[in-house]
Amino acid sequence: MKRLFIYFSLTGNGDLVAERMKEKGFEIRKLEMKKGLPKSFFLCMMTGGFLAGVAAKAKLKEYDHDINSYDEIVIGGPIWNGRFSAPLNRLLDDIDFKGKKLQFVFTAGSGEGKRALKKANKLFPGSECIFLKEPKKYPEELAKLPD
Repeated sequence: MKRLFIYFSLTGNGDLVAERMKEKGFEIRKLEMKKGLPKSFFLCMMTGGFLAGVAAKAKLKEYDHDINSYDEIVIGGPIWNGRFSAPLNRLLDDIDFKGKKLQFVFTAGSGEGKRALKKANKLFPGSECIFLKEPKKYPEELAKLPD
């Protein structure tokens, strides 16, 4: 069974998750924004939160859109303002995931994202969502990842 972890990471939490997913046999694809967010942490969080709040879709650098050969796909990324981040909004707009076993792994400072969970359940009923609280700071959170 071929498995794919496709993700976005801004602070490195997602990169840590990707390393663990690779150890579990997942192929890895990292999404990158064409235009970065402000360097100031405060402005970065404010901008990212605003973009998530209005369900913006970030412009991404080129990446492989082909998921046909994968049986299981896990999408990972940060929760901003309780919602999907702008890069994840773009990913979900770019690729048709219907018919795939799909899971989400979200990272957040609070470890939760009720609005993101609601959106994931609406778009992909039955998909599993795992929320990790800052795995760089709390590595024990990585034990929640799927096998």
